[in-house]
Amino acid sequence: MDIKERYGPWAVISGASEGTGKAFAHLLASKGIHCLLIARREAPLEELADDLTRQYGIETVIAAIDLARPDACDRMMTAVGDREVGLFVSNAGSDPNAARFLEQDLSAWVDLVERNVTTMMKCSYHLAAPMKARGRGGVLLVNSGACYGGSTAMGTYSGSKAFTLCFAEGLWAELRPHGVDVLTLVMSRTDTPEFRRVLAQQGVPVPDNIASPDDVARLGLERLPHGPICNWGEADDESGMSATSAAQRRERVVMIDKVTSQLFGRS
Repeated sequence: MDIKERYGPWAVISGASEGTGKAFAHLLASKGIHCLLIARREAPLEELADDLTRQYGIETVIAAIDLARPDACDRMMTAVGDREVGLFVSNAGSDPNAARFLEQDLSAWVDLVERNVTTMMKCSYHLAAPMKARGRGGVLLVNSGACYGGSTAMGTYSGSKAFTLCFAEGLWAELRPHGVDVLTLVMSRTDTPEFRRVLAQQGVPVPDNIASPDDVARLGLERLPHGPICNWGEADDESGMSATSAAQRRERVVMIDKVTSQLFGRS
């Protein structure tokens, strides 16, 4: 299958208004895939939708949704309607707080978990089920190197990203026999507006050699068929962010999946 046949005709992209989400939207639209764009702010979504339609001739739908709200997934599924979605790109999930756990109001961390974990999981559930029934599709969960361990001022964020890592591995093991690809794309420092805002807030200069959102999106789509993990800047068999490479973690998932399949009486 080509990309459109494998992951079309529609893609749902959360966090689509800027950065890597916007890059994914342009990349997929250039392949002829229609885009349903989700983000909190309506004006950037409208501008992006117009650009995609004008440049690539695809259909676009926008939905301004705060992904930290408990009803976010329900609202996304309403926006999807009866469209055939072949790809879900979960891109929303940064940490705008830049604060230590006890120095921030608890509601900020609850919102972060709701956005990064609960909404992402709910949407994966609803969007992956039809893909499994059709025998094709993809779920691409954008992640961060923070998934490999916690640190000061990143406890909740790292925990949410560790959930994404393990969730993607399990979902990949479950769906790969049914033709559905799953990947968590573990990014390093990437030149996004959100990253620049956090740096400016802390008075920290933008570092050299940070990743381009366009390059990150291209790598994610390229590696999606090979799941469940791709670490930015590292070969499949290279370890750096973590003590184990993506290939080693893949082997571990396959091994554990065989054990659990036998345990639950499934082949």
